[in-house]
Amino acid sequence: MVGTVRFRVSLAGLVLILAATLAPAQELSFAPFHPNGIYQLGQRAGWTVTVPAGADQTMTKYTYVIKTNNRDVIQTGTLDFSSGSTTMETALNEPAMLYVEVKPPAKDAVPIHLGAAIAPSKLRPSVPRPADFDSFWDGKLKALSEVPIHPVLTPAPAGKDGVDLYTVKLDSLGSHVQGYLARPSKQGKLPALVIFQYAGVYALRPETVTDRAAEGWLAFDVDSHDMAPDQATGVSTSYYAIGNTSRETSYFLNMYLRDSRAIDYIASRPDWDGKTIVVMGTSMGGQQSLVAAALNPKVTAVIVNEPAGADSNGDLHGRKEGYPNWPSDNPKAMETALYFDTVNFASQIKAPVLAAVGFIDTTAPPAGIWTAFNQIPGPKEMISMMESDHNNRTPEKQDAYNARSKEVLGIVLAGGEFKPSEGGNRF
Repeated sequence: MVGTVRFRVSLAGLVLILAATLAPAQELSFAPFHPNGIYQLGQRAGWTVTVPAGADQTMTKYTYVIKTNNRDVIQTGTLDFSSGSTTMETALNEPAMLYVEVKPPAKDAVPIHLGAAIAPSKLRPSVPRPADFDSFWDGKLKALSEVPIHPVLTPAPAGKDGVDLYTVKLDSLGSHVQGYLARPSKQGKLPALVIFQYAGVYALRPETVTDRAAEGWLAFDVDSHDMAPDQATGVSTSYYAIGNTSRETSYFLNMYLRDSRAIDYIASRPDWDGKTIVVMGTSMGGQQSLVAAALNPKVTAVIVNEPAGADSNGDLHGRKEGYPNWPSDNPKAMETALYFDTVNFASQIKAPVLAAVGFIDTTAPPAGIWTAFNQIPGPKEMISMMESDHNNRTPEKQDAYNARSKEVLGIVLAGGEFKPSEGGNRF
């Protein structure tokens, strides 16, 4: 009996030790010096870090690493909570995104990630825009214009009253545009919403457009690939690497041309209202939306969440590049990537842009998104999501984008004009 009691006490003690070791990873409080996480050059940037009252101070020896643009380590240290709170801070005299990893003492504990921006509006392209960038794309668009659209629409079950749904196939240069189109069953002229898809090979969901059509949109969900929208296979999952050493063979060449062709088709429909074409997408869908707006002046508004495809040569210049992760050790791939980099398209966008950036996003790094955003000459608004990784990893941190994009779509659908907020930023 006594032995059994002693065992229980020891087990309880072990549980308490483990709890003290693991729990603080979820209980630390990080308060940024500036509420929106954005700082000016030379300004102290950082966080005040506290542990809850009563925490075992001997079990809270966290270590941290601060990197610029998730590449170069500029500071390391240990957090000492002997006084109950401490700070992590730095100051920079050049624009950058800060990426911080805080590691709890337990080996298997999940690290904590934080982000901040140092003068992000001053971030500039890491390499020059190719001198023949415009002439290259002008030539491709001219060739595309000589290909008749030849739309083929096939009715499909909408699954929603008052909505018509179709599968769509259009001729493009070297491939076909495919996707789902939905519209309200009633007659009339409609504003158009063209949706581009995030990365991967998968079947599209009809609800993406039928839900929008029920609201009153002429909605077109464009597949990123030349395949039927209900098809989930048939394209290599490594498509993004196909032909990446030549601008003539890159997989993104036909993808981008299909995106522009989708806009041309919508503008040719007799039920389009003749004035409104909104393009919208997340991740690679945001990448395609920015490119479509640059290539096709018929686009009247752009809404993108954590767009991919920016800063393709970043790994060579102190910035962590993201999807589609062009290989930085291949000079030909690096040269080719510049013709498909959203940074180099952005200066041609005339439509107003709403964009969202996640400060700890490792799929679409924020330094690249800010750089592309800064090249847009027209009206623009950035939603800074300080605690957000990529949308699929931290969906709970997307509220600011979800709310503002819904608001903008509502304004445009009602016949209003999207006017980016004064100052171009929301937090």
